[in-house]
Amino acid sequence: MDIQDFMQGYKTAWEARDPALFAALFRDDGSYHNTPFQVQTGHAELAAYWKRVQLQEDVKLSFEILANEGSTGIAHWHVTYQVASEELFRIWASSTGTSLPSRQPGDALPRMVLDGVLQARFADGLCAEARIWWHSMPEAR
Repeated sequence: MDIQDFMQGYKTAWEARDPALFAALFRDDGSYHNTPFQVQTGHAELAAYWKRVQLQEDVKLSFEILANEGSTGIAHWHVTYQVASEELFRIWASSTGTSLPSRQPGDALPRMVLDGVLQARFADGLCAEARIWWHSMPEAR
């Protein structure tokens, strides 16, 4: 696996909202740093973290490979999705560095835009470690 293969699998797992597909991209001891200060390690933690994408609908992900050195790589990614539950909205709104858009009771949940960079290291045909840096905001209407 290289960064191209990983990003295609990442896209497939996110758009399918499938925690098992996401975890399968990683070695048994693989780690995913979803922020610089949080890490999930091993298939159980990876799948548990990824369950939050099941609260998203109409997910669309695109990516561009910035560097591919075989055992390491960097990609720029861009995701849009429809928030499908108040629970996900609260998770997103409580994220560090995220401002809560004003909503009135009964207002539709927002469509979100996420943009980020992913750096990955590969070993034994799977991802050993992935780190992402990202920002999110509601899509402009």
